Amino acid sequence: MRSLSERQVIVAIKLRDGETVRGWIEYFDDSMLRLTREGQPNLFIYKNQIRSISEAGRRRAPRYEIADVAGAGEAGL
Repeated sequence: MRSLSERQVIVAIKLRDGETVRGWIEYFDDSMLRLTREGQPNLFIYKNQIRSISEAGRRRAPRYEIADVAGAGEAGL
């Protein structure tokens, strides 16, 4: 889990109730984790409610890279 958090890899977390949520693990400790999601509320999830965690995609782009991409498109106008 430490590697997923450090690399900010997008993960799919399947919960015990069957729901699947996606985001990156920003923080974790012995009993819970914080799942950060773009455009949706962040979630604090107790580990005993998690059925599985799998990589769902590539590493998310840091916020400054997202801003640079958005700004580059406007410069050509």
